[in-house]
Amino acid sequence: MKLSDFDFHLPEDRIATRPASPRSSARLLVADGDAISDAHVFDLPNWLKPGDRLVLNDTRVIPARLNGRRHRDSAQGPVSAAIEATLLDPQANGTWASLIKPLKKVKLGEDIQFSDQLSASLERVEDGQAYLRFNLSGDDFDAALEQAGAMPLPPYIAAKRPADEQDKTDYQTIWARNSGAVAAPTASLHFDEALIQALGERGIVFTHVTLHVGAGTFLPVKVEDVTTHKMHAEWGSVSAAAAQEIRETKAAGGRVIPVGTTALRLIESAARSGQIEPWEGETDIFIYPGFKFHVTNALMTNFHLPKSTLLMLVSALMGQERMRNVYAHAIEQNYRFFSYGDASLLIP
Repeated sequence: MKLSDFDFHLPEDRIATRPASPRSSARLLVADGDAISDAHVFDLPNWLKPGDRLVLNDTRVIPARLNGRRHRDSAQGPVSAAIEATLLDPQANGTWASLIKPLKKVKLGEDIQFSDQLSASLERVEDGQAYLRFNLSGDDFDAALEQAGAMPLPPYIAAKRPADEQDKTDYQTIWARNSGAVAAPTASLHFDEALIQALGERGIVFTHVTLHVGAGTFLPVKVEDVTTHKMHAEWGSVSAAAAQEIRETKAAGGRVIPVGTTALRLIESAARSGQIEPWEGETDIFIYPGFKFHVTNALMTNFHLPKSTLLMLVSALMGQERMRNVYAHAIEQNYRFFSYGDASLLIP
């Protein structure tokens, strides 16, 4: 299975830099077997059946991109340098794994001042990542980060415009509650209160799980033989109640439909035995064609990058030829792509 099997040409103008407003007015491509239909996200209740269960990732994106300055005394007097940091993962020892630009401008032990309240010192550097120890922790850290930080927009949006205050709303799901992600579960960004209410009235039920999406979700695949690619690990949790709800839906003949690839990867991680069980820990599950799904019956997801592990995942669910047809249709019909783009409902 070659990386080139998952390539396609996407015109630059199809990359969305702002979401649809209202959220549920985004377009929805429905691929039901071989049939392709064009709809809108607010039509989702029409495509689902009473008793279907949507699985929602309730992770909360932290404003993980920080701009600060490093100050230093030199022979010429005080000097400073602008430093950009992107937080990646909190470590067990209290530091944060981070990407710093430019890393060569900061020495071990030096402080970077991000705001009047928030600063951090560089403790170590390993494999190109910087490990920062902040001056605050707990709720004080969260509050200072909320003030100083910007949303960590994906590289393909950040290259076109900087993050702003609007992104703090736009790049967060309406049910976000467990802080820890540095990227949003973007399929969930299409849901608003009106859609949740309409789904409930249709008899659709919901289960919440948590997967803290990491920056590794944007890392390119660099090996031509995709089966040798090593996935980044992300922390997730499926509660006993969530596992029970999903089992009951399966037993009753309902469909389990994760909203987003993150929710899908998590519930399939928790179901490697063949049946979903309560689960907590780090998952580096890699889903590509040939994967055996144990709980997923369909998937709602956005449109993904060429040669990405997420395109491999949807190809595993639907088949490679079918996904090629879906993406060709989406490009031809001017669907908007990637994190702030339109959505698809994929029913094998």
